[in-house]
Amino acid sequence: MVKSSLLSACLAGALFSGASATFADGASDDTLLPAPEISGFAANDTRLFFQAPAFADQHNNRLSASLTLQPEFNWRWNDGDDEFTLVPYARIEPDDGKRTHSDLREALWLHVGEDWELRAGLGKVFWGVAESRHLVDVINQTDLLTDPDQEDKLGQPMVAYTYLSDWGTVDAYLLPGFRERRYPSRQGRLRSGLLVDGRAATYDSAARDKRLDLALRWSHTVGDFDIGLYHFHGTGREPRLIQGTSAGGETVWVPHYDTIDQTGLDLQATKGSWLWKLESIFRTGQQDKFAAAVMGFEYTLFGITDTGADLGVLAEYHRDGRHAGAPSTRFDNDLFAGLRLVLNDEWDTDALVGFVADLNGGARSINVEANRRLTNRLKLELEGGFSWNTPAGSVANDLQRDDYLQLRVAFYL
Repeated sequence: MVKSSLLSACLAGALFSGASATFADGASDDTLLPAPEISGFAANDTRLFFQAPAFADQHNNRLSASLTLQPEFNWRWNDGDDEFTLVPYARIEPDDGKRTHSDLREALWLHVGEDWELRAGLGKVFWGVAESRHLVDVINQTDLLTDPDQEDKLGQPMVAYTYLSDWGTVDAYLLPGFRERRYPSRQGRLRSGLLVDGRAATYDSAARDKRLDLALRWSHTVGDFDIGLYHFHGTGREPRLIQGTSAGGETVWVPHYDTIDQTGLDLQATKGSWLWKLESIFRTGQQDKFAAAVMGFEYTLFGITDTGADLGVLAEYHRDGRHAGAPSTRFDNDLFAGLRLVLNDEWDTDALVGFVADLNGGARSINVEANRRLTNRLKLELEGGFSWNTPAGSVANDLQRDDYLQLRVAFYL
């Protein structure tokens, strides 16, 4: 969990800034901040597992339901030049005690100057252009408890300065503190055969999770090209899982967090109906250096029906040269192909189906996503994952009986 002192400082700073702005505008002394804009959602997620679990101590419910609450409070003052966003999060799931938890996704103050911006607090940063893997995304920790697709992220303590110019945008990040990756419990599905003992985590840095990490990024649009280039120095968000022994004498995976240097490039070219995409990284610090890349395209067929639906055809190739001692990845030599359907109707209906083939080991997987609004506030979201031909002894093989479909019924505030 995020350190309480940091959160208190973020909240206190926002309240102080809000109070100063409000009093300067002549508001009464009993008002610290203007009334917030409230958004967010409450949702019921129901997962359907098609097979009994692979391990005896996992829960054997084919249907597993959970409740999620994620409101968002947004304050603006000083003619919109200052903004504070607060996003608490809570989930209740009877079948996996680790998934029952609360968190603070964001607590971020933003100040906008003439050609610069300053952010401080707990925030989220996303980098990348690819569909099947966000290779260059390095600031925030992945939240595996929320979703196994690695797209959900934990908030990261940060102070970020942005400078805007004609020759590009420069973002500088001070990242005080680190959040460890969290894993399913013994009873949970979608986990490896050996449990991950997060309490025994080790670090390269003597400061452990209190190390100050740094990142610097330049981004710019040149004609049809959107370019991003960055360097990150700090604790790697991907842990190496090393086999060890728990305090109770059980064989477990022990996460080790290395201090790494990573340089990344993301590039997207828009050419009519074509989007050409590239993400690549070069990393040192995890026993040996390595490079990785994902490249591909998305071609959109516009107006394929009388109602104006669009169909996107996607293809991406993954190549990852990491060695055996680095954190494992499924994308060492893989091909992704997908279809994205956007109906462009009044209910914002869309669907995405993606297929991944491992060109080395023969493993195959399919992921599906679909969304449709029922009313202005009620929405259905469907997602699922299916895999087969996974190699024996791999983490992917541990998940071979965890194919699932999840239906979310979400009420948006």
